[in-house]
Amino acid sequence: MNPQASTLWRGPRWTLAALLACLGTVGPFSIDTYLPAFSGIQASLGATPAAMQQTLSAYLFGFALMNLFHGALADSFGRRPVVLWGMGVFTLASLGCALSQTVGWLVFFRAMQGLSCGAGVVVSRAIIRDMFPPAEAQRVMSQVTIYFGVAPAVAPMVGGLLFVHLGWHAIFWFLVLVGAALWLINWRLLPETLDPAQRQSFHPRHLMAGYLQLGASPRFMALALASGIPFNGMFLYVLSAPVFLGELLHLQPTQFFWFFCISIGGIMAGAFLSGRLAGRIKPKHQIRHGFTIMLGVSVANVALNLLLPPHPAWALLPIGIFAFGWALMVPVVTLLVLDQAPDRRGMASSLQACVGSLANGLVAGVVAPLVMHSAIGLALTSLGMMLIGVVAWLWVKPRVT
Repeated sequence: MNPQASTLWRGPRWTLAALLACLGTVGPFSIDTYLPAFSGIQASLGATPAAMQQTLSAYLFGFALMNLFHGALADSFGRRPVVLWGMGVFTLASLGCALSQTVGWLVFFRAMQGLSCGAGVVVSRAIIRDMFPPAEAQRVMSQVTIYFGVAPAVAPMVGGLLFVHLGWHAIFWFLVLVGAALWLINWRLLPETLDPAQRQSFHPRHLMAGYLQLGASPRFMALALASGIPFNGMFLYVLSAPVFLGELLHLQPTQFFWFFCISIGGIMAGAFLSGRLAGRIKPKHQIRHGFTIMLGVSVANVALNLLLPPHPAWALLPIGIFAFGWALMVPVVTLLVLDQAPDRRGMASSLQACVGSLANGLVAGVVAPLVMHSAIGLALTSLGMMLIGVVAWLWVKPRVT
């Protein structure tokens, strides 16, 4: 924690939390906003399905790749410059997407979006730990979790509305406005939170030593898996929503909002409770409660899908309960990840985000297309994602304080 933290931000602490939450949601929001317009973009640009898939793959690859470096840059040059450069490049890349006339240019500018927007996700987590002691950091991380979890559910609705009423270009013009607004707000308000005494050398040998130290730490990697993989147990359903809701549950598009309301409600309730419990119960106990909820509801979801045909009356609620359990535990696990490297929190946040984004990309590009047409396949895969997190946590639990 920065020893001057109390003097760096003069306004109410909740306003800083809101700013960091907005930074943290740029990545997931810009992934999903354009998904409802996939077919429209394909028809407009005369693209093949494979080429359109590259617009998503290029973004996810760039996001995962650059996530390895945003934190290291922030540890060396400060949090503020990395955020401003990241938001600036993201805004220009979004402008390029809006003006693209061929799928090749769209792929290029989507890759640039992915390379730049991870700065907000990675650096915002490091700033939280720079500015707040453990219990308060958990409360702020819980607020950020609400936005981070809500973004993948809200983004397709926003994108769908823009596409239907204004066309697919409007989606990327909207992201231009988002990026420009965040750049301006951070330029005016965001202080430099990295203590000068904690700045790290950007020499390649020093960087490689840091990456090797963290990457070779079983404790760090287990915590990164415990925080990053279970999210996909819920994210899988978001990615599969058109098929899951339309083909399997036979809901009309106007009824899809029930799924998003239940999922968002679970995230908000879990994150709210996580913040309320900060400093009142042991972090390990809170993590245990979250995983217990996710395990119980995942097993029940599999059993229901084996016994009953898919139906909205029961199929949506388990996803909301799963989201509640995830949001209850993930702020605590994320702080444990950052505290594994107190002198390199930016780098730790980078590696954590890289693990999560690689898992998201694998689920989006490979897993979801394979299982989205089967209700039991979705339930079993969701359970499997959660079990990876459970096993990682059970292994690392005795090894963390």
